[in-house]
Amino acid sequence: MDRRRKRRVAACFPVRIWGIDAKAQPFAQSAKVVNISNGGALVDGMLRVVKPGEIIHLKFGDEQARFRVVWAGKTGTQREGQLGIEGLAAEPSIWDLNLARCGEFVGKG
Repeated sequence: MDRRRKRRVAACFPVRIWGIDAKAQPFAQSAKVVNISNGGALVDGMLRVVKPGEIIHLKFGDEQARFRVVWAGKTGTQREGQLGIEGLAAEPSIWDLNLARCGEFVGKG
């Protein structure tokens, strides 16, 4: 059973991410978003390990916002290099999409 609370839309967006990694070191890198929802996204291509609960900055095009890391893929698994992130309530939505009109959903709502 899928635990997701919101529908997700398949995507492939290049983004720029920066923040503090699991070793308390600042980082900045490029990655990609592979699916999005109204409240968050799945990021792939992380080169640094980031702990759940950390706040990261994500830039997409000219838009940027802060997100909280909900989960991070463990080293040596299929999810290595992935982050599940959720937008902070005070931050704007940076995805210029009407998700309700997108037809290709990943998972159930």
